[in-house]
Amino acid sequence: VLCLKPKLEMGSDSIYDLLVSAECLPDLLQGGLKAKNVNDVFILTTFHLQSQAPTRAFRIYNPTDNSDYFDFNMNGKINKVTLRYLKSNGKMGTASFLNVPLADGHPHNVMLHFSGLTHGTPSMALYVDCRLVQIVQDLPAAFKTLPSGPNKVALKIMPTTAQDIVSDLKLVLGESVENVAELQDCTLQHGESLGESLYLVPLVADVLTEAFCEYLDGAKEKTDTAAKCGPGVCFQQSMCIETERGFQCAPCPEGYTGDGVHCADVNECQFNPCFPGVRCINTAPGFRCQSCPRGYSGAELQGVGLTFAKTHKQVCNDIDECQGLDNGGCTPNSYCHNTVGSFRCGDCKPGYTGDQIRGCSRQCGNGQTNPCDVNAECVVERDGSISCVCNIGWAGNGYVCGKDTDIDAHPDRTLQCQDANCKKDNCMFVPNSGQEDADNDGIGDTCDEDADSDGILNEKDNCWLVKNVDQKNSDGDLNGDACDNCINVDNSDQRDTDNDGLGDACDDDMDGDGLKNILDNCQRVPNTDQLDKDNDGVGDACDSCPEVPNPNQVQHFTLHYITLHYIKFDGHQNTKDNCPTIINSSQLDTDKDGLGDECDDDDDNDGILDEQDNCRLVPNKDQADENNDGVGDACTGDFDLDHVIDRIDTCPENAEVTLTDFRAYQTVVLDPEGEAQIDPNWVVLNQGMEIIQTMNSDPGLAVGYTAFSGVDFEGTFHVNTVTDDDYAGFIFGYQDSSSFYVVMWKQTEQTYWQAVPFRAVAEPGIQLKAVKSKTGPGEFLRNSLWHTGDTKEQVRLLWKDPRNVGWKDKVSYRWNLQHRPQVGYIRVRFYEGTSLVADSGVVIDTSMRGGRLGVFCFSQENIIWSNLRYRCNDTIPEDYEEYRAQHLSS
Repeated sequence: VLCLKPKLEMGSDSIYDLLVSAECLPDLLQGGLKAKNVNDVFILTTFHLQSQAPTRAFRIYNPTDNSDYFDFNMNGKINKVTLRYLKSNGKMGTASFLNVPLADGHPHNVMLHFSGLTHGTPSMALYVDCRLVQIVQDLPAAFKTLPSGPNKVALKIMPTTAQDIVSDLKLVLGESVENVAELQDCTLQHGESLGESLYLVPLVADVLTEAFCEYLDGAKEKTDTAAKCGPGVCFQQSMCIETERGFQCAPCPEGYTGDGVHCADVNECQFNPCFPGVRCINTAPGFRCQSCPRGYSGAELQGVGLTFAKTHKQVCNDIDECQGLDNGGCTPNSYCHNTVGSFRCGDCKPGYTGDQIRGCSRQCGNGQTNPCDVNAECVVERDGSISCVCNIGWAGNGYVCGKDTDIDAHPDRTLQCQDANCKKDNCMFVPNSGQEDADNDGIGDTCDEDADSDGILNEKDNCWLVKNVDQKNSDGDLNGDACDNCINVDNSDQRDTDNDGLGDACDDDMDGDGLKNILDNCQRVPNTDQLDKDNDGVGDACDSCPEVPNPNQVQHFTLHYITLHYIKFDGHQNTKDNCPTIINSSQLDTDKDGLGDECDDDDDNDGILDEQDNCRLVPNKDQADENNDGVGDACTGDFDLDHVIDRIDTCPENAEVTLTDFRAYQTVVLDPEGEAQIDPNWVVLNQGMEIIQTMNSDPGLAVGYTAFSGVDFEGTFHVNTVTDDDYAGFIFGYQDSSSFYVVMWKQTEQTYWQAVPFRAVAEPGIQLKAVKSKTGPGEFLRNSLWHTGDTKEQVRLLWKDPRNVGWKDKVSYRWNLQHRPQVGYIRVRFYEGTSLVADSGVVIDTSMRGGRLGVFCFSQENIIWSNLRYRCNDTIPEDYEEYRAQHLSS
């Protein structure tokens, strides 16, 4: 069906009623807009919506494969509008608009303005009830001509019900924004001129008959009343058509251009139809692409004509040489790394030693026979003994390992061993490293719909881990009396600083230091001495600037102050640092002499210098060493004498740190004044080795109190919902709320809904950022964290995963971070199951010379950080020296 004319005419504008004549749409979007040289397109719609559920107002799609070109969605429950559209690069884009109440049963007018189709900046604007909501600098691919052919473009509109109805849907072509607004009885106010451009999906078009008529008017008919068809009259004899007045030449055949009499070959190769690096051979007519390059597979391509060359591209797929039975030619039991067009051989797999020349055999690093499972790594301990650790994606005792789908250190099936980690995971697909099971029914709390077996489902239970059929809740907060640590005081966060079972909200001594809160200058940090050097009312133990009065704890440091007091960037001002000239973020001082171990030549103060002391951290003047292994008897097996054996000690040379534990943590809100969202809600499980964040929140951190110099930090990351698509990650090198490193992962591309103080665009993928914020927590830091890129005096992007791949819903990932602040070395790897999916490589940055560890969230709910592990490690990795040598040579 042809759309011969627009439904209406309004000045220079053309109006198409898509409810009456949706058949116009394919013609417009498959070349009509381009032929009309239209620069501005509008979609106007009026609807009533009562439903709170996610609802699609209209959709433009390809009925052949059901793929979307443009999709207008509304979520009445959270007042959110989402536009999903196909971008010019073939990927899907998303634009979200919050605080847009449409599902109230009243009629609403919506206008979408797409500009920049032919010139200017491509953009898209959303207007609701005559007011501008937001402008996005992008333009859907649909407005740049969709694929030609029948049954390639269709329109689907929200079904009409008793409560929900689309009463109007028009497409308007033209330049006058004010005139278009009048169609919805809008009078634009000053500052609301619809002349601000936007981006959107192609919904408008050309008139096929009109274009055909223009072609006929411009066609040149070759006739000669006297002449008739004969050899040489037209380009080809078969093209000559006799008429009453002579003859006419048909159009040049495909692959040629001209008037029918004279036709010249078209060079299709100018449109680059061949794969990069493949030679394109122009023929008469047509073209031909030679074979795919070495390392790729695919067919040769040949065709005729410009249209074919534009719409058909040679496809060459990378050959994964590593998938072959011969491991790509690499030695067995070694890594084969596929690269684009080639491959390279890597190190021996965990549990094997050797190289590509000698081969890889199952031996431990000390040359002893490897007793570990084939899916485990052999670890040589400090004392020379051997231990086995299952590889990522596997769980068990190391000698026996089984598949671990959710990477929480518990196998999917029971193993033939007796250790705790040999028992079957009670939540196979959701990480729960503590295996919590409140009702002892064999199903972990994380995946048990009624975790306490009181007959009330978790989502409705105000004490989901404690039986309370009566659901009594005296104070009306989120927690029933059976599990409320302040029964008569509203305290939904249940914060309990001193872990005495009494919530801070009703505890007159929150930190348990013996001083009542009203008299305590550090209410949440134990400090019986109440020292306050700057007399600002905030004790030194919790003062962000203990020598500079700042009772409101706002950190406004001048550059001069920072230079004088933080020149080492290890997080400790020089006047309070126990090693002012040496980097030592941990501030470890074993003998408590006021001199940090890093600059103390006798750490245990036993009169024997560290270089000669066989127990550097344990006083032993006799230096007894019965087995002459170089380690004194006083510290054999427990080097720091913290009563935790070295094999399981996370920091065997630091008696103050023994096991991974985030039960004591600091909450840091990075947008404290903003009202865009609520603050995060943190839940700590498994004795501090698992953290859950439950709310769709403002950016925030949960930071442990232990500071590290060199450290290895790993954990399992899992988003346990299909709702939302925002940021989650972890932090390291935390020194204060303005100075830290963050590794953050976004699922999809999205522009932040608060355009003040500047427009921030998040791209999908893993990002490593260094935060050095001049302003500290607030809207500038908030938008800078959201934005993928550098922001002046706020955030620097150190590395981004080039795959641009977002995290998947309900999929577990394992990260492994190495940070050596003494040389600025950073490297982070991510695994999905047993496969390495992202690797930053060596990144060098010295912005923060050590600091604390924690987790990060931004507008994403139901995040799980499971099986958390940290370990002190100052050993410089081998690849640092390789990296340094390469960069020095270049």
